[in-house]
Amino acid sequence: MRAATSRNYGTPDVLTLEDVPRPEVADGQILVAVHASVVTQGDRRLRAADFPGFTALLGRLFAGLRAPRHPVGGTNFAGRVVAVGRGVTRFAVGDDVFGSVGHGAYAEYLTVAEADPVAKLPSGLDYGEAAALPYGAVTALVFLRDVAKVQPGERVLVVGASGGVGQFAVQVARALGADVVGVARRNPEALRSLGASRVIDYSVEDVTRSDDRYDVVFDLVEGGTFRRYRRVLAPRGRYVSVYVTLRLLFEMVVSRWGDGPRAATGVAMGTAALISDIRDLVQRGALRPIVAGRYSLERIADAHASLENDKPFGSVVVEVRPSAPMAERPEPARLAG
Repeated sequence: MRAATSRNYGTPDVLTLEDVPRPEVADGQILVAVHASVVTQGDRRLRAADFPGFTALLGRLFAGLRAPRHPVGGTNFAGRVVAVGRGVTRFAVGDDVFGSVGHGAYAEYLTVAEADPVAKLPSGLDYGEAAALPYGAVTALVFLRDVAKVQPGERVLVVGASGGVGQFAVQVARALGADVVGVARRNPEALRSLGASRVIDYSVEDVTRSDDRYDVVFDLVEGGTFRRYRRVLAPRGRYVSVYVTLRLLFEMVVSRWGDGPRAATGVAMGTAALISDIRDLVQRGALRPIVAGRYSLERIADAHASLENDKPFGSVVVEVRPSAPMAERPEPARLAG
């Protein structure tokens, strides 16, 4: 089968197309004919060994010290089940599915355990749109619902709202019943269409000097700190960042003293339950992916370069194989508001 591989760390040019053995389905697994994957910031970091701060060594130990431990990259996928192993009950041959894996989605076939983060496609999405869901949507759901514990009626500030996770964060916070304000330089109208009541251009206005107060600040920009945003947090506000730094860990400990605002972080690991929750949000019309561009598997280096250089609004989809007819589904519900 064809697969995009990287035998060394580096720029997008390290990605090449190879013929590799097709995986065999084992007990408890499904074999998926992959139709689409996406290029995420996580995929970019793994390709370039670009691990931030003190996680650099840990990242290398996980991914491979001198070269990628798993040459076939790709962590998000959508496709069709073509074989099932013994004991599988959730899926059948012919089901269209989507989900996330540790590696291997840049290939024509992929084996996934039935218990892994995989679910049937939501109604009305094509393979590329479905593949765009797990990375950003799962991260947003974990950090907003489970870490920040956003409640209906609260005010949420999403810093970096136009990024790959930020676009989903705006929608997830809105689905949780919050009033959402986005901080971004680009695409204000698009962010408002996703549910932001207001979009602040950080090149014009410094939100940290505002008189507004927020129950949650969800910071998706590397280099942000609890100290910087504490002024705009409500008395019981929560500052949540996706970047784990020594400073943030210190701020988390210190902010636990007293009753004031607190700092927090977490880890967004995909699970079958989380993927199912994302599917439900899409089915309800509360969440929709945005696709910025589509590239064939042969042009995967261009897809990675686009993510790095163009900073697109939306996901960069890799169409692993020519589009095939989808199982017939009803049109998705429209976003409320």
